[in-house]
Amino acid sequence: MPERQIATLSRLFLDSCRTYVKPNRMLVKRDKAWTRISTAEIETTVRRLSLGFMELGLKPGDRVALLSENRPEWVQTDFAVLCAGGVTVPIYTSLLPDQVRYIIGDAAARIAVCSDLEMWRKIQAGRDKLPALERIIVMDGDPPAGTLALSDVEEMGRRLEGENPGRFEQAAAAVRPGDLASIIYTSGTTGAPKRVMLSHANFVANIDSLAEVIDFRESDTALSFLPLSHVFERTATFIFYDVGATIAYAESVEAVASNMPEVRPTVLISVPRFFEKIYARVMDQVMAGSRIKRAIFVWALATGRKHAARMIAGQPIPMHLSFKRAVAKRLVFSKITARTGGRIRYMICGGAALSQDITAFFLAIGLLVLPGYGLTESAPVLTGNTPGRVRLGTSGKAIPRVELRIAEDGEILARGPNIMMGYYRNEADTREVLKDGWLHTGDIGRLDEDGYLIITDRKKDIIVTSGGKNVAPQPIESLILASPFIASAVVVGSSRKFVSALVVPNFEKLEAWARKAGIAVADRAGLSRLPAVAAFLLGEINRMTPGLASYERIKKIAVLDRDFELDLGEVTPTLKVRRNFVERKYADLIESLYQG
Repeated sequence: MPERQIATLSRLFLDSCRTYVKPNRMLVKRDKAWTRISTAEIETTVRRLSLGFMELGLKPGDRVALLSENRPEWVQTDFAVLCAGGVTVPIYTSLLPDQVRYIIGDAAARIAVCSDLEMWRKIQAGRDKLPALERIIVMDGDPPAGTLALSDVEEMGRRLEGENPGRFEQAAAAVRPGDLASIIYTSGTTGAPKRVMLSHANFVANIDSLAEVIDFRESDTALSFLPLSHVFERTATFIFYDVGATIAYAESVEAVASNMPEVRPTVLISVPRFFEKIYARVMDQVMAGSRIKRAIFVWALATGRKHAARMIAGQPIPMHLSFKRAVAKRLVFSKITARTGGRIRYMICGGAALSQDITAFFLAIGLLVLPGYGLTESAPVLTGNTPGRVRLGTSGKAIPRVELRIAEDGEILARGPNIMMGYYRNEADTREVLKDGWLHTGDIGRLDEDGYLIITDRKKDIIVTSGGKNVAPQPIESLILASPFIASAVVVGSSRKFVSALVVPNFEKLEAWARKAGIAVADRAGLSRLPAVAAFLLGEINRMTPGLASYERIKKIAVLDRDFELDLGEVTPTLKVRRNFVERKYADLIESLYQG
């Protein structure tokens, strides 16, 4: 693909509005019915919001904080800010008021846009400590005193449009590829969040590279539910808008299952947890069925795996296998895929490594999952499996114009036009990760003989036992989570003789097992303390990890009586466990595993 004449997101927006004029560029559910939003409506709203922000004093380079759930107004506000030359600072709605205040204050945002009064309260709670914040704008509900409704900003823009025709286009054309587009505060699994600065050129380079290897189409419908604050979903949104696809906004994460058959998406973008939940739900339903139904499912899945393996390898498929696969589809797979709407062309998975077994499961039932790899610092995609080039157990090959290299210590290094400008107001950390043009990702991995990337763990997460053995915890945790009885697990053992784990049970499954085993316990706390429960769950772990080396095997576990929580700082907004924090919090419990 030739490079764009002007590689900016403002140019992308305007070009797309001219090229793809359609009545359903966006879909949103209002009053229990899906409402269509046309290209013309979106362009008008973005133009007027952008002019309204200018009327409020927004100048090129000024920061606008955006605190909202996924919805059309999120994207329209984002494009409006970008077309005015402003800088969008997305904030996860799940963050606590103090965290919201920190981001708005640190970014010195002049304007904050939020979805409703609940989000307004998170900002208002620290308003007296935000001297740079001049305006709070609310999308829904009556704006409290001192704030504006988003519709008010749009009306301001409408008036300015009449007084100064062409100003919006002039401002959008003035944006340059190297201009800062966004400051994204990372989830901070290993400490305080870092402030990633991404330029217009960074985003557009990633968009163009992905378009070369994945067939995004105007006819596609994407269901948006991964938070737009996540750079993966945001870049995907830019891609879908660039090709003229329709974007439907899920009512909520909890409503995705019911929204899929309504919207009938052709493309889904998500993180491993989404696919793990679908897999677990299917397996639960299978296990609850009759012996005959279970037997049919096992046969169908085995048939699907054989068929998928030959397809991936590019091998001819025997007629008898094609026939059996067709029968398996009719009896089993069609019922599963129907719940997605029955039109999925592919599903892209990023954010963390997806289990090879789960990827193989989806391929077997006829749903193409494409695992990839990237970071916020790379806008975000570095590698990806692509249609026709899928290799199980890998994160795919480097996308066009991205170079990968493995350092002597196993760290993955990357170079390309999508690599960030640096960390906002943090030259020391920028110098630490950007060396000689290479981004030091902090991830450990290797490239196979064909250039497919295999990620093993985070560099800072590697456990070194007292015997000097290096243990990568994340692949072990991924294997453990394949057990239906385990909801979360954190592998520990740094400077210890052996490796242990903190385990959070799937209490619904565990309680059913306990009743069947004749174990009566009043509450979950009591259940988690039983030696019989620890022994059972350790047995499950051993069943899930038969191929581990002796020094990698889990010798002891501590059973927790609740899952890790965002509000307690134990997980990030993307639900990644803050390993160091959890280990410190449960230090005494971990120590007890190594006594005696």
